[in-house]
Amino acid sequence: MNTAEQQQSPPQDGNVLGAAAVPVQGAPQLPPQMFTTAAQLLDLTDKKLMLVLRDGRKLIGVLRTWDQFANLVLTDTKERYYVETDEGDDAPPRRLFCDIPRGTYLVRGENVLLLGEIDLDRDEETPPGYVEGQIEEVFGIQKRQEMDRKKSDKSKLRRFGDLESSGEVLF
Repeated sequence: MNTAEQQQSPPQDGNVLGAAAVPVQGAPQLPPQMFTTAAQLLDLTDKKLMLVLRDGRKLIGVLRTWDQFANLVLTDTKERYYVETDEGDDAPPRRLFCDIPRGTYLVRGENVLLLGEIDLDRDEETPPGYVEGQIEEVFGIQKRQEMDRKKSDKSKLRRFGDLESSGEVLF
């Protein structure tokens, strides 16, 4: 074989330019437990989930689709409220919950604080320690408690602002 033939034909063992033989591998594959992206949602598609949002709302629905930003589309969605009422000094507090139907719901991925799959065998059970209440009653109690909390927070901020402007040390 002359020199011109050697330059035109590739080596028989796959060795190019005399480099050491290295086995060719594809892209490295990560084990499934290593995924930290929205791809983990693939296993949860078409399953019933409960989501807790950053503002405290709790949604229950079936995950239909999602995107690379973990924006979620839930169908048959219900918003669940939990409240605790004081009946009086002698009576123990009542713990109520209710589900408000919301239909199809789009949740922006950055607002999801927590999500988990619901066990369909236990789906119809009431949450332990709670009694299902009327939607109007539970929603009204929740709104009153939220308004009371906002008033309390506002007064705390006002007192904090007064302390800060007076120059007192807060530590």
